[in-house]
Amino acid sequence: MKTIPSDSPIFVAGHRGLVGSAVLRALERQSSRNILTATREQLDLRDQAAVNYWFKANRPEYVYLVAGTVGGIFANSTRPAEFIYDNLMIHATVVHAAHLYGVKKLLYLGSSCIYPRDCRQPMREEALLSGYLEPSNEPYAVAKIAGIKLCQAYRRQYGCNFISAMPTNLYGPFDNFDLESSHVLPALIRKFHDARVEANRKVTIWGSGSPRREFLYVDDLADACLFLMDSYNEENHINVGTGQDLTIRELAESVRDIVYPGAALEFDTSKPDGTPRKLLDLSRLHKLGWRNRIDLNHGIRLTYDWYTESLRLSPLTPSSGEKR
Repeated sequence: MKTIPSDSPIFVAGHRGLVGSAVLRALERQSSRNILTATREQLDLRDQAAVNYWFKANRPEYVYLVAGTVGGIFANSTRPAEFIYDNLMIHATVVHAAHLYGVKKLLYLGSSCIYPRDCRQPMREEALLSGYLEPSNEPYAVAKIAGIKLCQAYRRQYGCNFISAMPTNLYGPFDNFDLESSHVLPALIRKFHDARVEANRKVTIWGSGSPRREFLYVDDLADACLFLMDSYNEENHINVGTGQDLTIRELAESVRDIVYPGAALEFDTSKPDGTPRKLLDLSRLHKLGWRNRIDLNHGIRLTYDWYTESLRLSPLTPSSGEKR
């Protein structure tokens, strides 16, 4: 289903990132002809005056707000001020400018880390603010929660059609594979690849391997974003995921079998595990008629193929340690 005219100006905020690049691919497949983008050098999304000027000059009618500062456990724990400041400012400037310049609809993308650390599983949308957050990513989660409430406030006060979606853990092409700041799945791909190149039969994994996580291929998320932009108009945020999870040990074994079969796993239990389990309840999304299409093993293969091709075009120096 497509209700947005193909020539409507559509702004993808954060188009060079993992999610933004996937949204661009999805829009191009849908034959959208008027896609607006701006690099960080062209537009600092933390600067309200600059964002207002850009919106006034370009007049987008639809906005995918998928920009933000993101990272894994290590990045969240060492750069908490950046994570809360950057994300609070980006959410606030874009939402406010969208209101000022008459955007017809905005989709704000959050994260499943908004839910309490010890949340009942699977996590329903109603669980928001029902308990304490995971300490290791609390600043980021607070910023994402603020984004949800921001969209709701502008709906209530000004009648803006601003909606929010909360995806599970994401991976895919244009992910961040830097071990100082990446999430767990790209970090595992990088570690097993480096070990294979160096003929190192042992790969060290952070934590015990027991936490359970859900993973969604980013092109599936992009498809969900376009679906929700067309068909969802409610104030409450909505979960996006696969409805299936696995342990970090099982994930590491899956990555190993694709990237470096036969490598031995070693778990560093001195490193943090994070939230014990994060599985989303997708009842509302499934009732609307959307489900993911790409299973985890296929998605890992697609991601690894993209990663090795990117190395061929721009080789990286293997990193010596995992920081996720």
